[in-house]
Amino acid sequence: MRKKVLEKRLQRLQQRRQTLFTRGQESQDVAEVRAINQQIAELDDDIRDIQDEIDAIDADEAAENRSAQNPVSVSDPVPANAQSVNGGIVGSFAQNGAQPQQRSEEAPLESLEYRRAFMAYVMRGTAIPDTYRTAINEATAELRQTAINTADTGAAIPITVMNEVINTVRKRYGNLYSKVRKLNVPGGVRIPIGSLQATFKWIGESTVSPRQKTDKLGMVSFNYHAAEIRLAQTFLSRVLTLSAFEAKLTEVIAVAYLQAMDQGIVNGSGVGSMLGILNDARVTNTITMTAAQLNNWKAWRKDFFAKLPLGYRAGEFIFPLSTVESYLETMSDDNNNPIFRQATGLEVNDGDARNPNGRFFGRDISLVEPDVLPDFDTAQTGDVVGIFWQPNEYAINENFGFAMRKYFDEETNEWVDKALTVVDGKVLNPTGFYKIIKG
Repeated sequence: MRKKVLEKRLQRLQQRRQTLFTRGQESQDVAEVRAINQQIAELDDDIRDIQDEIDAIDADEAAENRSAQNPVSVSDPVPANAQSVNGGIVGSFAQNGAQPQQRSEEAPLESLEYRRAFMAYVMRGTAIPDTYRTAINEATAELRQTAINTADTGAAIPITVMNEVINTVRKRYGNLYSKVRKLNVPGGVRIPIGSLQATFKWIGESTVSPRQKTDKLGMVSFNYHAAEIRLAQTFLSRVLTLSAFEAKLTEVIAVAYLQAMDQGIVNGSGVGSMLGILNDARVTNTITMTAAQLNNWKAWRKDFFAKLPLGYRAGEFIFPLSTVESYLETMSDDNNNPIFRQATGLEVNDGDARNPNGRFFGRDISLVEPDVLPDFDTAQTGDVVGIFWQPNEYAINENFGFAMRKYFDEETNEWVDKALTVVDGKVLNPTGFYKIIKG
């Protein structure tokens, strides 16, 4: 009975909060918005208290059910307030009716308590308890070394959520990101590129493998580049359950991250961000093709593949879909009969709107939007309209140490929520990279 009363009250408070939130979004009066935000904060405290009470009732009911199913023997020296998990007893037990102190083997940023505190911080701006500060500082150490230059990185995203972000990122489309090499090496350290690759060498019975005197591929150094993902205000438009909140946050971060990575792999400036293929001065191989050559399978053989070194012939292409549709899929013979499939083996997965990739001359094609690579028809002479690359020779250095910051922007008159991380990326060995240029 008590639980039903609380649930009805919770529903009324949530409806009241939604009404206030809508008013705040529509208001142009700064004073009114601030007053509404204060009311929302007070409502959130009440909502949190009620939700905690409901959770406590649920926990008591679950404990009673467990006790009924697994009654403790009178002879067992186990206090009545002990919790049973998977048949075992956990927790520390107090005397004289005091509340037991729960022991947990979880890392601080994995605990349910921290997850709830993190949700309260994002939803309402409630300060994270100081007991978690050390763990947060350790998790965001690299982030605090970046250009943001602040000791206050807000709150580290709970480990459980980050694990889901990582899993989601790995499974989502991310046409380019999904193919490149992933590293986790210290920022600012120069590393021989050759050491990032496996090597094979015969060793005689009386000889040992000598170290290479030089690294022909040179050195690579990854930096601590800070990046942010701003959450839309609609994300926080209503109170969510903890599980729903974490699922939505995972989705929002993963999608934004993947879009940024795909764009950065191609166009990253290298100034405060990852260095993209097109802005890497070491990528000097170019193939210039006119519209007629792009549309002719013989020209592809003679003008492109004939020039590729044997060791790099198994690369892949990056093209905008419109270029593939307009030029590669319109190859025809002298009688205007389509021959693109017979001559080039071109196949495009048109049935998958999210990931419509394909193959061309036996090589994978990663299709991108025109904001990554321009369409051939709209590009200027001299623009890069396609890329032939070796995905395993591009590396992204990441640690997935996301943190969240929340603040009120006086200029825009709104709360800002953003996820911060550090990431870098660059070409390792540019030898097998070719820029296809419009002639």
